[in-house]
Amino acid sequence: MHLGGRTALSLLGKAHYLELSSAKAVLFGGDKETLPSWFKGHDWGGSTEYHATSFLPNNLGLEDFEIKNFSIKVSSPARAMLECLYLAPEKQELLECFELMEGLNNLRPKVVQELLEQCTSVKVKRLFLYLADKAGHEWLQHLDLQKIDLGSGKRSLVKNGVYIAKYQITVPKELAEHDK
Repeated sequence: MHLGGRTALSLLGKAHYLELSSAKAVLFGGDKETLPSWFKGHDWGGSTEYHATSFLPNNLGLEDFEIKNFSIKVSSPARAMLECLYLAPEKQELLECFELMEGLNNLRPKVVQELLEQCTSVKVKRLFLYLADKAGHEWLQHLDLQKIDLGSGKRSLVKNGVYIAKYQITVPKELAEHDK
């Protein structure tokens, strides 16, 4: 298990310009893992949100984060962004995801490539590429999109949204029109 999504981006200093008042830790683990009773029963000074999933390999895109005299596993910025998109739009606002993506201008293409190739969620991959493209990130041009399985057919994330033909996804109107 590891800290991921928005929590990891905050810890790594990638969400500093956004509101950080909520004391919620987002945790991810394998699809067959559960939080131990001692963890659930402990008062952590805030809420925890746990997601057991297998859309990314358990050991890919994690890094150690030092806190005082011990180390914990957190998602790298690229993996954390994919985790945010996994939770979108139900538990993570897509417009906030775009704002987070805008701050990820120095991702390493090799790391992003491996994560996208290993990711099993077509929705997540298409959204990631759409948001990176919309943000105008230079590292995007160094990805080999031919090696990334983007599935087939259209994906609709919201009703009455805007269809983005290049990525075959329907996104909220406010996201599509943001920064135009």
